[in-house]
Amino acid sequence: MQIAVVGSGYVGLVAGACFADLGHIVIVVDNDEQKLAALNNGQCPIHEKFLPELLQRHRGHRLTFSDDLHSAVAASDAVFIAVGTPPTEEGHADLSYVETVARSISGAMNRYKVIVEKSTVPVYTSEWIRKIILRNAAAPDSFDVASNPEFMRESTAVTDFLYPDRIVVGADSHRCAAVLREIYAPLTDGSYYKRQGAIPRPDRAQIPPLIVTSTKSAELIKHASNAFLAMKISFINAVASVCESVGANVQQVCQGIGTDRRIGPQFLNPGIGYGGSCFPKDLKAFRAVAHECGYEFRLLDEVMHINEEQRRRFLHKVRSALWTLRGKHLAVLGLAFKGGTDDIRESPAISLVETFLQEGCRISAYDPAAHERAREVLNAKVDFADNPYEAARDADALLILTEWDEFAALDLPRLHTLLKYPIVVDGRNLYDPESMAALGFTYYSVGRPAVSPDIPSVEPQPAPKAFKTS
Repeated sequence: MQIAVVGSGYVGLVAGACFADLGHIVIVVDNDEQKLAALNNGQCPIHEKFLPELLQRHRGHRLTFSDDLHSAVAASDAVFIAVGTPPTEEGHADLSYVETVARSISGAMNRYKVIVEKSTVPVYTSEWIRKIILRNAAAPDSFDVASNPEFMRESTAVTDFLYPDRIVVGADSHRCAAVLREIYAPLTDGSYYKRQGAIPRPDRAQIPPLIVTSTKSAELIKHASNAFLAMKISFINAVASVCESVGANVQQVCQGIGTDRRIGPQFLNPGIGYGGSCFPKDLKAFRAVAHECGYEFRLLDEVMHINEEQRRRFLHKVRSALWTLRGKHLAVLGLAFKGGTDDIRESPAISLVETFLQEGCRISAYDPAAHERAREVLNAKVDFADNPYEAARDADALLILTEWDEFAALDLPRLHTLLKYPIVVDGRNLYDPESMAALGFTYYSVGRPAVSPDIPSVEPQPAPKAFKTS
């Protein structure tokens, strides 16, 4: 099919490249001339596994890039809107970019089109898109508006798109639903997975079901999904705080509750809190929608509060390790909000680095992918290292803030010799406390007892039973 994708950010670029890999003819539209020039020159503007290969495979053939929205819409059967929806000061999603695209689409209606929300938007957005297009003189039967929320995670976005748990289609007419069924048919009939050159199948991937709902339900599914996952992260971080208070090990607790099939182990990873472009924004938007409907979603307030508290607790751990912070040299590993991406939006690592700078610390930092983006935010206040060991040289402590695989495989004896003091504060629980103590480190982590070479961790023992006295 002929598809236009409006917006070349994370969602739009990945969706466009994956639609091309499914066999469709795709035009990705953007008004950023610099980005378009880079894409047309074969550059990949974001760090995402398999995306450079797909762009190279389809660029100039099934996948083209353009700034001509009118022509792209006229040539397409379906138009996916994947522009940004940043939060306003009140927490609502800013839908001005979506509205601008809807106005522009109305003038290019030369045959029946399906207009698809791919951006994360609040409920009722599909109705407003339809109103805007109708107000700009499009015939009522010349188009339908659908909601097709994305469930891609940064760092695994390509495989999440091509091997999804489910495909949600919000459509209020059979004709509209039929178009989207055809677009996703290579996934739902399994034919894509049999192709030579298909992106490798991740573990336990199965042929996904296509779930057809109303547009309002589909819009709510995306916000509700992200809110639930953020709640799960905040829940285990709260449990980690209790574990620290009583001397328990949160990883043992996670194993105990995560093997319950009703709960599952996913997102039970204690750390310094969630970040990125989705969870913080979507929770605020979902709460704002609920408030407008007359419902005070207090659970979401607490999820966000716990997430903010987790960063303060990590700051306290560093204080506990070093006593005072002013004048201290801290080595920081990780600046992206998660491993496998260069995205620093709402990154807890960036937030913590800014706090340490305000406390008068000197920071030397290393991230495998996010250096350039972080440099734009942190300016010249941080020394950027070329590898973890350069960052650690003569530092008073090493802080692990992002869960990159390479940070879980450091040469620990070498690290010990480079640090001024062998102190590691691990916000991602990448190492075993007893092993770190055995190697001579004072080691702090999340939800587990701190250890040092002379004071090993001791598992709490049950209280002795009272003896009956006569």
